[in-house]
Amino acid sequence: EEMASACNPAAPTQPALPSGPAVFKTIPYAFILPEILCGTWVWILVAATTVSFPLLQGWVMYVSLSSCLISLLLLISYLFGFHKNSENWKVMDSLYHGATAILYMSAAVLQANATIRSETGPRSPLYYQLNSAASFFAFITTFLYILHAFSIYYQ
Repeated sequence: EEMASACNPAAPTQPALPSGPAVFKTIPYAFILPEILCGTWVWILVAATTVSFPLLQGWVMYVSLSSCLISLLLLISYLFGFHKNSENWKVMDSLYHGATAILYMSAAVLQANATIRSETGPRSPLYYQLNSAASFFAFITTFLYILHAFSIYYQ
């Protein structure tokens, strides 16, 4: 019986997708909570400026809020093990985070533009500081989404 198993080498197994608290200890899944937190800060900081540039900051708020909600659903799915260790979840996760990284990069650039425009104008010191902080968090969040999307391939 041992000889039969030695003659048939097993196919390499993929690492199991984490469930429960292991999600917070496993790269790239540990990036989900910081993505949500930094994205929430983007939304809060832009909202605090009373959205001075609706065309620019409307997109920033849409991207940050929708990404936070979808990432939260993804985190809950991993915590409760809805993935059932399916390989399709890795593909879906990578595609979602890659697409979101691109959307967040566009939002971060638009937020940086809004920051530059808010340097002069009514309530400029306060709005400039809020917009600067929102730009900072938007670029950090973009970086986290990029790290998450690419680190799936290096597991």
